[in-house]
Amino acid sequence: MFSFKKDYSKRPYGLKWRSNTLFIVATVGIGLFTDLFLYALVVPILPSILKDKVGVPDKDIQSDVSGLLAAYAAASVITSPFAGVIADRLSSRRAPFLVGLLALLLATVLLFVGTTLPVLTIARVLQGVSSAFVWTVGLALCLETVGPKNLGKTIGSVCVVGRVVKLESWTNYVQIFSFVSVGSLGAPAIGGVLYEKTGYPGVFGVAFALLAVDFLMRVLVVEKKVAKRYGVEISPEGDDGPATQQQDEEQGDQEQQPNEEQPLLSSKKPTNDKDAWKLNPNQPKIAHMIPILPCLANPSLLTSLLVAMVQAILLGSFDATVPLVARSYFAFDSLKAGILFLPLGAFDLLLGPVFGWAVDRYGTKIVAVGSYTYLIPAFVLLRLPHAGDLHQMLLYGGCLAICGVGLAGIGAPSLVEAGAVVEKYYDANPEFFGKEGPYAQLYGLQSMVFSAGLSLGPEIAGQLRLAIGYGDMNAVLAGICGVTAVLCFVYLGGRPRFLKRG
Repeated sequence: MFSFKKDYSKRPYGLKWRSNTLFIVATVGIGLFTDLFLYALVVPILPSILKDKVGVPDKDIQSDVSGLLAAYAAASVITSPFAGVIADRLSSRRAPFLVGLLALLLATVLLFVGTTLPVLTIARVLQGVSSAFVWTVGLALCLETVGPKNLGKTIGSVCVVGRVVKLESWTNYVQIFSFVSVGSLGAPAIGGVLYEKTGYPGVFGVAFALLAVDFLMRVLVVEKKVAKRYGVEISPEGDDGPATQQQDEEQGDQEQQPNEEQPLLSSKKPTNDKDAWKLNPNQPKIAHMIPILPCLANPSLLTSLLVAMVQAILLGSFDATVPLVARSYFAFDSLKAGILFLPLGAFDLLLGPVFGWAVDRYGTKIVAVGSYTYLIPAFVLLRLPHAGDLHQMLLYGGCLAICGVGLAGIGAPSLVEAGAVVEKYYDANPEFFGKEGPYAQLYGLQSMVFSAGLSLGPEIAGQLRLAIGYGDMNAVLAGICGVTAVLCFVYLGGRPRFLKRG
């Protein structure tokens, strides 16, 4: 299976289903799920690991937890740009995809056996390296499988309830992330339950089992371009068939028709004139090496990246503070602290597709502005709970659930906006970007800024909690949401008409 000799005269077993679009997309989906699940699985038990296995004093646990969470994100920030360039330059996605899994396996082993802070830090760094490769190379593999025109609906074909549905827009690209994000927000609850009932062996037993499934799928998957060398007929648009292609063409024609009555806040703009997206042909050498760079002059793309970073900051703040607040307010153990993450994950799972539909129907601007504006009072409400009885516990859980509703709405606009902007640049400048386009570099860039947010979030939240208290910490996060809402209103989906000159 790992032979370097390329003999295409004899087909490997199961070549047809191993190179099927759905199997490739499912493999990437499982890889993304595994990455986030293992990242978050240890979140509720990190304080216990530091106290019981490392011997960290109670007063230092908050800063060390924040540091371990930041180590993961910092490693991903540094690695993601390189992963994007590698994904665009290598002829095969399989090798770097497996390298990412190997790093994740080593990280999990070190977390299981580590008894010192440096070893645990190395483990989290390896997890960050794995994350960079899994997200960047994995999404590039999806792009190569179905083509840029069908990427959105194809990666969205894996529904969160395990059934196959036909999706028809860039917006539905984010529906798979409703499933994937459950790995991040649901894993803390699972980790807490497993630790309480079975201890460390149970927690890491599940981790190794999931890694085994992930490894098997990554080894079995066959890229379409490799399958084609064996004589398998591959449609250039994936497995969607002529009917879907015709729908795409009709939808594209509709989108390109000029509309003088567009709503004030609509993110959809006439696309019949490609001149607005033309790039200066005299680009510096570095732009030809990294074609995504000229696209960064677009304020909508920059804002979408900022939105992704703020989203990660908010998620990181919950990871760093909820377990410790639950312990200090209510004397919760790892099991009960993990259960507090369920409201966050449940609403992301249930409402993620709804917000995706809303983005498709009303545009990125309305959903982003509405979600971040909603989060302002949601974070302010987190000032209300304090140490106390069952009523305070229920109040805290209810406030987290309210925040979960807002968190479900802030992921879709960033993904959709960034993909739509780069797609317009690609359509207007095919000779500059080449056959594959700069999509892998875009995913690497998104992974980098998201990881930067995951790095900043725990540090910001942890330090603010220690300095000004948990309530005032959430007031600061509410302010960040307010500033982000304003930026989304001005730039996401294009500037509002009344702000344009002339």
